[in-house]
Amino acid sequence: MKNKEQTPLLVFQNNQILDKKIDDLIDFFEEGSVMIFNQVKVIKAKLTGEISRNSALIHFNLDQETNGLWNALCRPAKKVRVGDVIMISKDSNDLFYCEVIEKDNDGFIKIKFNCDEIELLTKLEKYGSIPLPPYIKRHENDEKDSHNDQKNYQTIYAQDGVAVAAPTAGLHFNENIFAKIKAKKIQCVFLTLNVGAGTFLPVRTDNLEEHKMHSEKFFLSKENCEIINNAKKNGKKIIAVGTTSLRAVESSVDKNGILQPQNRSTEIFIYPPYDFKIVDILMTNFHLPKSTLFMLICAFIGYENAFKLYNHAIEKQYRFYSYGDSSLLFRN
Repeated sequence: MKNKEQTPLLVFQNNQILDKKIDDLIDFFEEGSVMIFNQVKVIKAKLTGEISRNSALIHFNLDQETNGLWNALCRPAKKVRVGDVIMISKDSNDLFYCEVIEKDNDGFIKIKFNCDEIELLTKLEKYGSIPLPPYIKRHENDEKDSHNDQKNYQTIYAQDGVAVAAPTAGLHFNENIFAKIKAKKIQCVFLTLNVGAGTFLPVRTDNLEEHKMHSEKFFLSKENCEIINNAKKNGKKIIAVGTTSLRAVESSVDKNGILQPQNRSTEIFIYPPYDFKIVDILMTNFHLPKSTLFMLICAFIGYENAFKLYNHAIEKQYRFYSYGDSSLLFRN
């Protein structure tokens, strides 16, 4: 695997498309700019269990937790009923199971585990696996892939929170790149947004306003709001590393355009036309068509530019999706 500095970076600036490398990233930023990172940790949210009622094997991916109940995407959902107990570990010394509290028509179930939040994270580490996006295929019991994913599907600055998908724009950063950022006196701030499985769901409605956006918890500190607000006031550029960072800060602006500290959930759905209040530059990987993330790109640089950029990426054979290459987009 090539080093991260040599990863292709497609830059869109002043209506021009430039083919660069991650190593060129800071050449596009000036001293005093602020980069916003999502420091959330990916948990081993992919689980397999057995329904005690009929011994059917069930695979499920955790999504978001609310008041002790977890949403999970379940396969095959038709075998699951409300009230079922799904056994993950039958070890009498380490029983691990959940009860199905609710079920909807989209394959999502709501479950309650037999342990508290702290114990749950320990059990997930033992019995769960990395919840890779559905388009990344892995062979069962491939220990090499599993080991690599545990390392590669986590940013080097991951610190807190519970994500079931990585904030993938951040996967391109290593210590060398951070050293260059620091040397250029670019400020780094870190927020936490719990990336959910809903990030992979396509837009299925003809009318965008009818799409039900997934909810994600996030935390943005007072100190970091002050750093961003001061930079904005002094005419410095604000760079969101990843769509999750962008969604968090754009959810946190008051009517006067001032960023306010938050500890809540957001369901913000950004699509054209949208008036961006905070972010000037977005660093992001390449996304699936018909996804809410591609809609966000269209809002950021315009429909025509987005399609022009993606056609260029396909022509130049940029790698798409979570383990793919990156882009740096300057807002029109």
